[in-house]
Amino acid sequence: MNSFKLVRAFAHFSSPVMETVLQLSESSPPSTITEVLTALRKEHLDPRHEAKSWGDWITFQSYSTVISIEVNHGLSRAATVEHGDGEEDGEPVNSILRAFGKLGWNGIDDDGEFSLI
Repeated sequence: MNSFKLVRAFAHFSSPVMETVLQLSESSPPSTITEVLTALRKEHLDPRHEAKSWGDWITFQSYSTVISIEVNHGLSRAATVEHGDGEEDGEPVNSILRAFGKLGWNGIDDDGEFSLI
């Protein structure tokens, strides 16, 4: 697998933010938030789901990387992994991408969809 495609960088005017955009194809059924959290736990992560009025987040106790996840009635088709400072390569990003990949999710970049596993 081309490791360049695993990480997608977006330069914002205020500061550079590393993020990876994830989604399910339209032909795939959505994942429940429970399925996502279970998949992350199977990768030995400790996810915490926080539903806020302005969006849903998955945070991790030992990492600053967070996941902004679109959840509608407990179902999700899209998420963005916002890489923590110094966590652009390696853990927890590799485990997060593996977890979503095992659920059938894909990464998205300028060239289109790419496999996470």
